[in-house]
Amino acid sequence: MDAQNNKQMVMECYQLFMKGDIPSLLERCSDDADWIERDSDWIPFAGAHHGKAEIADFFAKFAGGAEPLSFVPRQFIAEGDMVVVAGDATWLAKPTGRSFDSPWVHILTIRDGKIARFEAYNDTAPAERAFRLDQPPPDRLVDRPRI
Repeated sequence: MDAQNNKQMVMECYQLFMKGDIPSLLERCSDDADWIERDSDWIPFAGAHHGKAEIADFFAKFAGGAEPLSFVPRQFIAEGDMVVVAGDATWLAKPTGRSFDSPWVHILTIRDGKIARFEAYNDTAPAERAFRLDQPPPDRLVDRPRI
């Protein structure tokens, strides 16, 4: 597939995610795909996942732990076998009821028309504060100094 076909396929995958059609999304992953989220001791779906079974487990943990309040892919950039997607999201951490904003960048590698590697880049600090049960209530969280 060329870069534009890869980009189109990735755009379709984001539409599937936003519709909640994870089985169809998984069909677009290679059997030995890697799905990598930033490591965290507090985020229930964090870490590296290898193969469709582990990726399916990631999505199950994700659905049990977070709900998208807003998820907007803003830009798709394709070159060769890579597609880079940048966007913004607001999530609800289900265990605590706290929400957090998360601008993100995803880098996907496409092989033989399927996702071979997905890697997410985002600031984990807001998510960790939202998921940690030992954190103060949201109105006491301080993200940045006030001037």
